[in-house]
Amino acid sequence: MAVFFPIFFKSYWSQGADAVVTTARLGTAISISSLAIALLSPTLGVMADLKGFKKLFCMIFTVVGVLACAVMGFIPMGDWLAAMVAYGIAMAAFNAASVFYDSLLPYVAQGRTMDYASSLGYAMGYLGGGVLFLVNVLMYLFPATFGISDGVAAVKISFVTVAIWWLVFSIPLAKNVPEPHIQVSKHNFWGLTRESIKTLRRTLKALLLEKNLLIFMVAYWLYIDGVYTVMTMAVDYGISIGLESKDLIVAVLITQFIGFPCAYFFGTFTRRWGTKAPIMVCIAIYAITVIGATWMSQAWHFYLLATVIGMVQGGVQSLSRSMFGRMIKPEESGEYFGLFNLVGRFASILGPLVVAVGVTVTGNSRMGMMGLLVLFVLGGGLLALVREPARENA
Repeated sequence: MAVFFPIFFKSYWSQGADAVVTTARLGTAISISSLAIALLSPTLGVMADLKGFKKLFCMIFTVVGVLACAVMGFIPMGDWLAAMVAYGIAMAAFNAASVFYDSLLPYVAQGRTMDYASSLGYAMGYLGGGVLFLVNVLMYLFPATFGISDGVAAVKISFVTVAIWWLVFSIPLAKNVPEPHIQVSKHNFWGLTRESIKTLRRTLKALLLEKNLLIFMVAYWLYIDGVYTVMTMAVDYGISIGLESKDLIVAVLITQFIGFPCAYFFGTFTRRWGTKAPIMVCIAIYAITVIGATWMSQAWHFYLLATVIGMVQGGVQSLSRSMFGRMIKPEESGEYFGLFNLVGRFASILGPLVVAVGVTVTGNSRMGMMGLLVLFVLGGGLLALVREPARENA
């Protein structure tokens, strides 16, 4: 999805459109889908806490995302609007499912094991995603070997395989992870909605009084904005500065397979250095990478940046999640991870929008990406002020 969609969106669904226009369209699609789920996720998170629906909501949004991915395999050439809508729904569903997936973390791991469990989860995600992406790349490069007519058909089929892969690997969660036992609210839907909004207001007031947690949330909002924007716009940026599709595909493969061991090892580093220090290192490396990206002109430059990003991308995501998980109560994980996702989604709104506006105003893709440096500097500076929670022997 991260590679084939931007390439296909430009060359197939937006055939003949200027690169600046397609970049703006893609950034808009990402921003709208992120806004939708950002507004819904806190309330849904509270509902999940009150009714014990964490796993159920996760699976519902998973199915919605699976269907949206599958639909992309059947959208005809030139229909960029339908492609944007399907992609937006798939992204929104994935992000919504992630809220409830993340909220289960405090129930399956506690204390010192949370960093390890979170990092291992991201590591396996990189491995699984890398394996499927490699198969899709081979389908694209050698379609006849797979009995496929051409590269276009191979890309369309790849969207369907993503849907199948997503669905199949959600089955272990559905079968083996129990729904947390809580005191279930007896309200009907509308009563539950009112109670959820009331609880969310209390949570927001409590957050304003928790200075340490509030600073972390603001810091996270800033630096994860840069991380998500690099993830979602990197391929589009590479196309805009003239790199070939095959070079971008190789770069993403590098990121996936380097991300697998590095995400895992970041979890082991926390035993000695804690959680905050490795996150700070990741942020610093991202800042340097953004500066390097503005000077990029050859394929090997992109390969080098992909290698560096692969080393830190999983680490900054997994450790941010586990650090936040240790700062909250497990029984409030749904509502707090709803806010956590809200912060991340608003970051996903701002970052791509900054790039889209910067590119549109200046006509230069490099200037749009350079604005991300400020986010990493401010986010890292605020994170330095955060007091890391104690690490229980659990």
